[in-house]
Amino acid sequence: MGKTFVFAGDTAIGAVLADNLVKAGYRAAPGIAEADVVFTFCATQTDLEDVYFDTEGLVQVAGKGTWLVDLSPSTPGFARELNAVAIVSELHAIEAPLAVRDATVERAYSDTDNLICFVASEDEDETAEILPMLKALARMVEPTGTPGSAQLARAALTLNTASQLVSVMEADALCRASGIQSSGAFRFAREQGFITEAAARLYAAVVEKRFVGEYSVRICMAELSAALMAADDIDLILPGAEAGLHLLELLAVIGGTDMAVSSLSLVYGEEAACAAQGLDWTRAEQAYGDMEDNGDECDCGGDHHHHEEYPGGFGGYSAN
Repeated sequence: MGKTFVFAGDTAIGAVLADNLVKAGYRAAPGIAEADVVFTFCATQTDLEDVYFDTEGLVQVAGKGTWLVDLSPSTPGFARELNAVAIVSELHAIEAPLAVRDATVERAYSDTDNLICFVASEDEDETAEILPMLKALARMVEPTGTPGSAQLARAALTLNTASQLVSVMEADALCRASGIQSSGAFRFAREQGFITEAAARLYAAVVEKRFVGEYSVRICMAELSAALMAADDIDLILPGAEAGLHLLELLAVIGGTDMAVSSLSLVYGEEAACAAQGLDWTRAEQAYGDMEDNGDECDCGGDHHHHEEYPGGFGGYSAN
């Protein structure tokens, strides 16, 4: 357990992961310059780029031979760029994006059994040397190959989970809006293998109103944004993923940024149900109304020419 570590970037997630490393016997260093390994996790690409490449970024501050291990959702292009800069700067870059197995677990990042880590680097020996620390963070560590491959695997997983998230919410919303209990439809779908265990867990979280968790709307948006940026880098359009991101953005606008992803079901519900969870639909009215007043296009995908009798809830707000 000779290597010391520090975390840079998102302090909330970093604190959780740092605690798991300490429990595994690793020591936290007093600062970046003194650390053998610097782990990073950022929820936006801008923050990630600043952490590494700003004038006081890790590439400038970290000592020669330091291991830079990025756990963030990012793009294959960024991972390859960081690896190239690290080589020139005599640093070791490890691309190790995390993924949660069960998005409905309240302490999703605290539970190492709930985490998957894809890992890639230029040198297999470098990966092997850092592997014990990664296994202290995530029980399942999946090597993917050369730089960029781990982020690509992470993006592919994100697209699958995001489509699952939206389909569960919309199937449930359709049943509820029709005055029918959705439990029977979901039970049949699960028994017949039409939905996955992950989808069934999401549905259970919606029914039980479990809207608190470390895997938040903010993190889900970061992962989906990274996947879309990866697609944009190769001129690929992913309309389904874009629609899913817009729904999450709408939830964030009305106050759901730090809620669990199961709270996306509230977007399809009544205003009273949203208000009971601390969500405020007038924020969306103001945000998208301001966009219309400025002649900008609203990106939530709905028709908003009826604010005078604004009923709240996505069903009313989008005029679907």
